[in-house]
Amino acid sequence: MRVAVVGAGIVGVTTAYELALAGHEVVVFERRASVAAEGSFANAGVVAPGYVTPWAAPGMPLKVLQHLLSRDAPVRLGGLNALRQWPWMLRWWRACRRSVHNNNRAAMHRLAVFSKARLQEITRTLDLDYEQVAGVLVLLRTAREAAHAQAGLVLLREWGVMHEFVDAARARLIEPGLNPATALQGAIHLPQDGVGNCRQFAHAIKAEAQRLGVRFHFDTVVRAVHAGAPAHVETDDGRQGECEAVVICAGVQANVLLRGLKLRLPLAPVHGYSVTAPLRALDGLALPGPRAAVMDERYKIAISRMGQRVRVAGSAELGGNEERLSEAPLRTLYRVLEDWFPGAAVTREAQQWKGARPMLPDGPPVLGESGAQGVWLNLGHGSSGWALSCGSARVLAERISGRESPIDLKDLTLARLR
Repeated sequence: MRVAVVGAGIVGVTTAYELALAGHEVVVFERRASVAAEGSFANAGVVAPGYVTPWAAPGMPLKVLQHLLSRDAPVRLGGLNALRQWPWMLRWWRACRRSVHNNNRAAMHRLAVFSKARLQEITRTLDLDYEQVAGVLVLLRTAREAAHAQAGLVLLREWGVMHEFVDAARARLIEPGLNPATALQGAIHLPQDGVGNCRQFAHAIKAEAQRLGVRFHFDTVVRAVHAGAPAHVETDDGRQGECEAVVICAGVQANVLLRGLKLRLPLAPVHGYSVTAPLRALDGLALPGPRAAVMDERYKIAISRMGQRVRVAGSAELGGNEERLSEAPLRTLYRVLEDWFPGAAVTREAQQWKGARPMLPDGPPVLGESGAQGVWLNLGHGSSGWALSCGSARVLAERISGRESPIDLKDLTLARLR
């Protein structure tokens, strides 16, 4: 079957690979000059299924209002542009009901577990070389934070996620570079989860996809997707690509393409920030930054080891301008890095990044048929694109091939949004 994939972020490139592996003839259209050039470029890299969860959760509306008044808020409004997202915010507020949240979190966890297994299988089978290391440590600064974490520990036990609640002394043995002067009540250790360089993985998978015959057209904007038998895509250079199936993985640009199909998803760009800097070296030896990944539970910020660099990532900015980096979230990233690993990074050489994460108000992505003949969706992964990409890609490839999904797709299809 001839299949066109629109978008070559981590979701698009893994989808292309899985489709080619299933025997399809695949072509990918990407508006940037390479794979993983937007939201997948400099994300935190954490793969921890137990912490893949909807932003829409009980109690979150009040927390968001409180955050808006905080200097180091993990959630921010990006100026007056955020007001345009009020229909999205209304749907998000409705999705914070406990019953809705529980269903969505279970769906995301199901997909995340499958995706992690598929990521590990691909890495092992293809012997891929990219920066990765096992271990995630969730840092709890106070007794109150530790108490609030207990409900999450119950879920981790129910889901069979290997974890251990450790005291501050044990946490500092797991991550010896942690600043002894920063208050630490305890931590949750996830030894089987970890961190990986999403962009490096995307480039490695692109090469494998090309070996399977996938053709990539970069610097190519898709202007329209036309349903039918055959379906086809229309690009800015006049190309008309006919195919039996089109998979839209175009992130926040998807609604431009879906408009012509009389379909609109409640997608909003929620921007994340990151800072990546080389680790400082003395006498040729790097100072002890993180061994793997730590997550500051208070500020919802991850600090990840990327080879001889450290990456600090977090913040959720609704309605911001992708081209404008706000100083406030960047200051928070530098502050949290200094809290836990003071002096470990050469911050004057830091690369600052901001990326738009396509998020649906209730949390899970949309996988499967669009309702328009020949058009399929793999969209809305939000801040969990890296953690969900390999599983989502495999699901789409199986469904397009006419086979059953390898996981239960309840609350992961377009049906839940109708």
